Amino acid sequence: MNRVWTYVISAPLGDVELEQLQKAGNTFVEHWTAHENKLTATFEIFKKRIIVVKVNEDIANASGCSIDKLTRFIKVSEPMFGIELMNRLLVAYKKDDAVEVVHSSKVKDLLEQHIISENTIVYNTAAATKTELNSWEQPLKNTWLSKYLVQV
Repeated sequence: MNRVWTYVISAPLGDVELEQLQKAGNTFVEHWTAHENKLTATFEIFKKRIIVVKVNEDIANASGCSIDKLTRFIKVSEPMFGIELMNRLLVAYKKDDAVEVVHSSKVKDLLEQHIISENTIVYNTAAATKTELNSWEQPLKNTWLSKYLVQV
């Protein structure tokens, strides 16, 4: 799997909703095509808060139309589960063995309250390749959120 899309789940889902979302995602990737070619893909929910969709482009490339299909699936899932998935201003960070999600506008407050620090692990949800996904855990000080450190 060498092409990746990630979507932060804006609010916690219960186990039943997570199971339903996983099932819907599995069904989507099982039938996902690009120009009539079946894509070899996986749909995972990482630590209950981040959707990770991977495609093996060594077999068939995801095209503009197939990426549009993925986007439509994600957009349809939002109202179905009462969540936001397309909001790129959501920040996912590691807290103990879980993932917490906040709007980026809250990062400064969390730093001031010492809830997070420059060493808090943040997930790079802009990862687009397997290589980027393999190193997606980064200290906050090494991400675009570091701009908030000078203000604390």
